Amino acid sequence: MRIVSGIHKGKRIIAPKKLPVRPTTDFAKEALFNILNNQYHFSALKVIDLFSGTGNITYEFGSRGAVEIIAVDTHFECVKFINTKAAELDLPVRTVKSDVFKFLQATGETADIIFADPPYNFEADKLQQIVELTFSRNLLEEGGSLIIEHRKQVDLSQLDRFTEVRKYGNSVFSFFV
Repeated sequence: MRIVSGIHKGKRIIAPKKLPVRPTTDFAKEALFNILNNQYHFSALKVIDLFSGTGNITYEFGSRGAVEIIAVDTHFECVKFINTKAAELDLPVRTVKSDVFKFLQATGETADIIFADPPYNFEADKLQQIVELTFSRNLLEEGGSLIIEHRKQVDLSQLDRFTEVRKYGNSVFSFFV
């Protein structure tokens, strides 16, 4: 994986093979960030990256100047890897080793963007739970977005606060505001 833009543009990041992850492809990530670039000023963003895995999305937000990024993952080795890379890149990242649902239920943190990239085998009801927790707990700042990456066989358009879907190969991004 590589960082697409910002101060670390072009930097390749090699994740250990032992991590249980499926990083967002560079193609899909670049398309997502082109959308976000037209909606937000990165230098003012606070971001929560759920199911952060290798930190692929975390590093991209950090490279583009996000002021604070919280990376949440349940896997110790993922959290350790993100901590190491974020320190090397001098990015404003705070990691949280937690089950995402427990984090969403307990956190008092809010963000401009919450990005969730759960395992592709997640069923629609679990994805719906992410949406419901985000909005019932008021975790987004005014004008903020929840973005869920999921497989193309899942349709989230019937959920409250859904605004649009973007498809890039096997990656699908559903947006909620």
